[in-house]
Amino acid sequence: MITLHGPEGVVAEGQACAARPLPPHGTWLDLEDPSEAETSLAEAVTGLAVPSRQALSEVQNSRRLNRRRDAFYLSTPMVSFRDDDLTLRPLGFVLTPERLLTVRFQPLAAFDTVKARQAERDGPASSVETFLALVEELIDRMADSLETMSDELDSLSTRIFTFDTSANGHGRRDASAPKRRDLALRRLLRAIGRRGKALAKLRASLLGLGRILPYVAGEAEGWLRPEEKARFESLRLDVASLDEFETRLSETVQFLLDATLGLINMEQNNTFRVLTVVSVIGIPPTLMASVYGMNFKHMPELDWTFGYPFGLAVIGLSALIPAVYFKLKGWF
Repeated sequence: MITLHGPEGVVAEGQACAARPLPPHGTWLDLEDPSEAETSLAEAVTGLAVPSRQALSEVQNSRRLNRRRDAFYLSTPMVSFRDDDLTLRPLGFVLTPERLLTVRFQPLAAFDTVKARQAERDGPASSVETFLALVEELIDRMADSLETMSDELDSLSTRIFTFDTSANGHGRRDASAPKRRDLALRRLLRAIGRRGKALAKLRASLLGLGRILPYVAGEAEGWLRPEEKARFESLRLDVASLDEFETRLSETVQFLLDATLGLINMEQNNTFRVLTVVSVIGIPPTLMASVYGMNFKHMPELDWTFGYPFGLAVIGLSALIPAVYFKLKGWF
């Protein structure tokens, strides 16, 4: 889809953008998942090369940030800010003093917000103002996502460090407790993994914008107004602060992951401890039963009336005494 926007909203859509020359107030040409025909149309009406998805996906800094005469070709990976779709997709900007051309391959709420402001005649007018407005909205949404992530990690932290009380059912023991605890730990691991994955993608988007802003501010200094330079610097500081915040959240994710793995190790140790206790308790009865299972002709208890109950009692006591001992020691 291709749309041309100006200070007062949509100027033209689709094939209507083929008018040449473009109206002066049509400062922003937006291409969302463009077809080959739409790409050719945008190149014909603007005289600018529209970068392909493959070109926008290049990871080299020289490919993501470069200048051709008065046109800046910029790209960054960008998340969609939707919980059900955290795939990184490339986002491209082609910025000139007269026009801004954007190429994207997913819906972005930041773009819709800027378009709505333009439709209300309260939006940016020039190409640089539109570019700054888009970057501001993207940064605001990243900040909101990181704040939400911080609250979720705080909730996860509470779940992890109150795990023993929450997984035991108020201290009551039942046969299904190990299964429930195992399921709870699996859920915790998956939740931490999802947050870590989302943070990594947000960081990639932040780094991309963090490289774009100083590059444009430095290279385009000659045709930027003083207030625009101030906005570039303010946005650069915002990205730096969000980068620090994201780093702290990443450290929190790693800490929670270590804590969860520690809980898993403790659960495994508890299982092995129980198995060890059971095996040790079973040794004395096995020994006593083996003694009385020997087929010797002269065994005193064979001719004793109470020999059989005596043997059972000895076997029972040989199991009970170690069990009481381990219980007093707190092994189970």
